Amino acid sequence: MVTEPGQDRQDPVHALAPSRRAKSSSSSSSNAKRGTKSYLSQIANLPPGADQIESNRIPARSERARTPHRSPAMASLTLPPAPPNPRQDAIDLHKAFKGFGCDSTAVINILTHRDSVQRGLIQQEYRAMYHEELSQRISSELSGNHKKAMLLWILDPAGRDATVLREALSGDTMDLRAATEIICSRTPSQLQIMKQTYFARFGTYLEHDIGHHTSGDHQKILLAYMGIPRYEGPEVDPTIVTHDAKDLYKAGEKRLGTDEKTFIRIFTERSWAHIASVSSAYHHMYDRKLEKVIKSETSGNFAFALLTILRCAESPAKYFAKLLRKAMKGLGTDDKTLIRVVVTRTEIDMQYIKAEYFKKYKKPLGEAINSETSGHYRTFLLSLVGHGH
Repeated sequence: MVTEPGQDRQDPVHALAPSRRAKSSSSSSSNAKRGTKSYLSQIANLPPGADQIESNRIPARSERARTPHRSPAMASLTLPPAPPNPRQDAIDLHKAFKGFGCDSTAVINILTHRDSVQRGLIQQEYRAMYHEELSQRISSELSGNHKKAMLLWILDPAGRDATVLREALSGDTMDLRAATEIICSRTPSQLQIMKQTYFARFGTYLEHDIGHHTSGDHQKILLAYMGIPRYEGPEVDPTIVTHDAKDLYKAGEKRLGTDEKTFIRIFTERSWAHIASVSSAYHHMYDRKLEKVIKSETSGNFAFALLTILRCAESPAKYFAKLLRKAMKGLGTDDKTLIRVVVTRTEIDMQYIKAEYFKKYKKPLGEAINSETSGHYRTFLLSLVGHGH
């Protein structure tokens, strides 16, 4: 049985530990590059240092072929047994692009079996040898959902999140749900790197765009969630947990109307472990699930933000399994959500998500994707998700 990180959170010690809080940096560009592997580790809820294999530098060319790269244990990404040579990968990709048509199978076989660091090195080599960006070549050679998914996949995790946010907050078809999902399902450390990357790529502050395109309590909770440092460890203080559960009861069910400020304060200042404990305490004290309280006391995108924080605090895998199910249920497929979830979680916790999907819906995730997609797009997604459930 697959056990998700963060489920064994029963031994309370203390609530907020300032020494572990996220720290912002004045050098946004360099930190965004250095933070790729730590970003992956943070999303996976790994302990500090668990995935710090020379993460703060790009290996020298002489080292690249022999430097091992490992994804988090519950990633579904499969890598070659011997570390591949990024220069040879770049050459093979160029060959796949040459001639009439594109050898999409070869492109998929290379890029879907390389981790974030390796894909970055391939792009460097491709640029150096052929004087063009790999992303530009992919954009001209592929099409449709396959192209969208591949272009998102070759980005580093923070760049990927920043790109999804930029697209969700611009144009005529804004997707505030997608923006809320990305922000509220990330840790403070990831949000700091994401904000730095957003500014480096697009020349504007993420907070500015959020402020411009959202309003009311939805805007308040997003800006607070991005801006407030939070403890990221598993320890909680049972006294504060009980106090917060009482405050939420007074702010919602006990009164006429809702005190949204209290909900925003608790959900943006407390750690995931703490919020999960508050949810459990609330149910024990008042015989009602906190999720149902949020649904009855709040609405719209504000409710969606609160629910995203709560569900990710309790189980990110369950949250994303449900999101995938919703994307593929009924007539038609929400390809934007399907691509976003598969691509952003493959290197993190897709094995957990697959296990939760099968447990709840009695069907392997790969089988569901296979029936809802086709062609090279299907091959790409299935290659990332991997076999089994």
